[in-house]
Amino acid sequence: MDRETRQTALATFLILGVFCVFLYFVPTIMLAVGKISPVLGALVVALVLLAPFVFFWLRSRSRNKN
Repeated sequence: MDRETRQTALATFLILGVFCVFLYFVPTIMLAVGKISPVLGALVVALVLLAPFVFFWLRSRSRNKN
């Protein structure tokens, strides 16, 4: 494992770790928003589930440009 691969793996691990901690609070957030509107609650969950894919896609585009 070279330096660049190690840094990429560490960054990915940290990003996923933060995301997993955030996922712990998603049910509470979803229920609070769902009291206002069930559609908004579903939208919040959809955004939370799409966020890591969008983040890693943007990160890969940024790294490929350099």
